[in-house]
Amino acid sequence: MGLYQRHILPRLIDLSMQNRAVRAERARFVPLASGTVLEVGLGSGLNLPFYSPAVERLYGLDPSLELQTMARRRARDARLPVEFIAGSGERIPMEDETVDAVVTTWTLCSIPDPVTALTEMKRVLSPGGRLIFIEHGRSPDARVVSWQDRLTPVWRRLAGGCHLNRKIDALILAAGFRIAEIETAYMKGPKPLVYLYKGVAQRSS
Repeated sequence: MGLYQRHILPRLIDLSMQNRAVRAERARFVPLASGTVLEVGLGSGLNLPFYSPAVERLYGLDPSLELQTMARRRARDARLPVEFIAGSGERIPMEDETVDAVVTTWTLCSIPDPVTALTEMKRVLSPGGRLIFIEHGRSPDARVVSWQDRLTPVWRRLAGGCHLNRKIDALILAAGFRIAEIETAYMKGPKPLVYLYKGVAQRSS
């Protein structure tokens, strides 16, 4: 892993994910989590201030030790206990049916095998457990999609494996979830980068 991937990229990710529009989406959806929660892609811990007192315990999974170091600093001011786990979403080191909610925000774009990761999230959810997601991905507009497909090979190398063109709802359904509610819309910014999928999915019985 080079200097850019180890030291520069984590700081760029942290800075880019702190704008007002992103914070507003976190404030809407992260408080929906309750009970024992697993956040896949904890990153630098930017969701931590938005968890409600209904969360009893939070497990934070992320493969980046550099981002985890930032998250540990933010966790000092968190209102809830956080247990950090270094690892990838494709292999979650937890027992079956052990969490009440999984939270994933701007994460599925960069996991190498998102359907496998989502299947793992479903495995660790208790019956009736919820997946709470905010993700960017494939636009419904053909001209925007053409740019997403064109840019993704380069963007992926610059942005830690991030794909601009993944159809998030289709991935969630492919893993066996039932989507209970979903919103899709562009945030402000370059359209290939800012088409959002936001909502809640439930583990199918």
